[in-house]
Amino acid sequence: MDLQQLRYVVEVAAGGSFTRAAERCFVTQSALSHQIAALERELGHRLFVRSSRSVRLSEAGEAFLEHARAAVTSADRAREVVAQTAEELTGTLRVGVIPTVTAVRVPELVAAYRRAHPRVRVELLMGSSEHLVNEVRRGAVDLAFLGVRPGDEPRGVALEHLAVDRHVLAVSRRHRFSRRRRINLADLAGETFADFPAGSSGRAQSDAAFADAGVARDVAFEVGTADLLLGLVSHGLAVALVDPATAGEYAPDVAAVPLSDGPRRIQYAAWDAQAPRRVTAAFLSVWGRASDPARHRGGPGGNSGSAPVSES
Repeated sequence: MDLQQLRYVVEVAAGGSFTRAAERCFVTQSALSHQIAALERELGHRLFVRSSRSVRLSEAGEAFLEHARAAVTSADRAREVVAQTAEELTGTLRVGVIPTVTAVRVPELVAAYRRAHPRVRVELLMGSSEHLVNEVRRGAVDLAFLGVRPGDEPRGVALEHLAVDRHVLAVSRRHRFSRRRRINLADLAGETFADFPAGSSGRAQSDAAFADAGVARDVAFEVGTADLLLGLVSHGLAVALVDPATAGEYAPDVAAVPLSDGPRRIQYAAWDAQAPRRVTAAFLSVWGRASDPARHRGGPGGNSGSAPVSES
């Protein structure tokens, strides 16, 4: 058993695919499969249940994964500690991003970070706010950009308030509401909606607003990305509630109508409250020095990014 085999197991479990794991580890699929098979023979148990359509952890694999992930994380941090003696930052920074983040320019931040620390690998992970916060809490994601409704602020993580936005109604330019100057949720009864999946933070904001207004709505399309959501809107298949910046990206095909009683969303950055890794602290430092500020200080839960840094 060696560290590379453990890393392969972690990557296959994370992506549910030998092909994606091989791509992320920069090896051929056959080489990765061979190493995992060798590990399974050594352990005397199958770690994955394979079929023509999917790969999932076996019962033994689920028990093994926790320890494999801990070993890989420990090895990465040990490598970072050694790199400190040469005063050169190395390792991997994992940044979580919701699909509709607008308060920060993620590509610009990553570019500035890479210029300052070229030997640090940056992984961008997409997901819902709930999923990303949980990943931050368990150490699988170093920093995440989130969007939640007021009152649902995450606990157990360091937070920086970024922005507050009020949703608008996104409709096709051909829709009868496209020329309205303002609209109420009650006016939308009977409309067909596209929205994010039930249970996600993006969906919860809209569901709560309609419930408070006493308006029932038909969510005929559940989608995972803003691009697909507004694509459906632009073709006149549905209407949707989105933040203004997201609607603006589709301005030629989509009209954004202000809502008198629409939901609000607070965007945050979140990271380990107790012991952020050195790569995370360096990212916070680069972010704070950005010449075109992407952060908004002074909001609830604000933090200057000077939290203690873990050396382990």
